Amino acid sequence: MARGFNGGFGGMNMNNLMKQAQKMQKQMEQMQEGLKDKQFEVTSGGGAVKITINGKKEIQSIKIAPDVVDPDDIEMLEDLIMTAVNEAVRQAEDAINGEVGRITGGMSMPGGLF
Repeated sequence: MARGFNGGFGGMNMNNLMKQAQKMQKQMEQMQEGLKDKQFEVTSGGGAVKITINGKKEIQSIKIAPDVVDPDDIEMLEDLIMTAVNEAVRQAEDAINGEVGRITGGMSMPGGLF
């Protein structure tokens, strides 16, 4: 065995490392479970389109104001919906990344797990 090996983890005891990994895993599982209860509501077009998604990025509802529905201008409605959905997803991702960063202490997760 090489001198100064010290467990191979910068002096960190393997048992402590395993305990920390298990604690982090439990916190991640709790966070993932809580995500389904988080709601993100976004509007576009001055409230003409309202999108609600949960923390798992699943659309919960889409509300469209009747006065914005113009059969001659479907593209505008499509743009409003796309804008609202993209913003809702961005907000959910920001919240998720913040929680993951809090749990991992800023340590990046391999393979972009979240």
